[in-house]
Amino acid sequence: MKTFTTRTLSLPDWLDNFGIGAACSGGQLERALTALEAWVSFHPDSDPCTSSSATSATQYKANRRRQAPLPVSDAPPAWSAQAAVSNILYETPLPSTAPPKRHVLNCLVQNEPGVLSRVSGILAARGFNIDSLVVCSTEVDDLSRMTIVLTGQDGVVEQARRQLEDLVPVWAVLDYTQAPLVQRELLLAKINILGPEYFEELLAHHREITAVDPASEVDSIAESNPSLEEASGDFHPSRLVASQALRHKHEHLKSITYFTHQFGGKVLDISTNSCIVEVSAKPSRIDSFLKLISPFGILESARTGLMALPRSPLYGPSEDTHSVKEADEIVDASQLPPG
Repeated sequence: MKTFTTRTLSLPDWLDNFGIGAACSGGQLERALTALEAWVSFHPDSDPCTSSSATSATQYKANRRRQAPLPVSDAPPAWSAQAAVSNILYETPLPSTAPPKRHVLNCLVQNEPGVLSRVSGILAARGFNIDSLVVCSTEVDDLSRMTIVLTGQDGVVEQARRQLEDLVPVWAVLDYTQAPLVQRELLLAKINILGPEYFEELLAHHREITAVDPASEVDSIAESNPSLEEASGDFHPSRLVASQALRHKHEHLKSITYFTHQFGGKVLDISTNSCIVEVSAKPSRIDSFLKLISPFGILESARTGLMALPRSPLYGPSEDTHSVKEADEIVDASQLPPG
């Protein structure tokens, strides 16, 4: 047997010292395991697989634990067409039954031609009816803000929002539906000040004029051409006295002005038979104002649509410092007299 120093021998030399070659078989297997245990006991800080020989990689792969093979998947069961269709129908989610609600979308878009048509085209393709659309340039060059109000289900509106955001000239699309907003809408309305009776008769007379045959109308104009004052008298068949009609006008104008001021608006123009008022408020108050003044007779009205900005958070002291304490927290019941 060879003479060796235990601290300097490598694993191949150690096996060779025991008379074991690279390939061990039969009775040499037990001797190989004994030699390996002895070498590890003399080299506790060394890895038996680390060696500088040419077979180091082979020894490493042979001694390392190999991963378990992947499980063999069974063949899928043979489904009939009826079973497959039943499974597909069972796994298909039911359509949403949530009622459609009002959504407010705020689009930040590039200020260039054709953006409005592309945005409205996408919404129209999805079947949305736009309740309100306001677009205008901002304080930033080449940037416009577009406020869209539409009604639909949450999932469908979210898909439309993402599709709008994919457009090239669109910077971002924000959904302000659940956010606290400051909403404003401007209304211009021309209101009759002669009273509802005169308004109804005026509309009836206007329908009679528009229903006249064009040929007979030309003949009537050729026969008689009344002056403007005479024609205006035909619009008021009741034939009120001038002073009485004047008092009615001022009373109606006073009532219209009062209602307008109560809604934070103002009267912009006053003419002989009508006045123009301006009201800026949230959409629900605009609707209430229109219902309130409709008995006087609305000749014309124009609304700008909804404009909205999100409210900023209010930072201040915590609510615990200002919370009102209950009586049980202030008074100790154990200190009270009995009864």
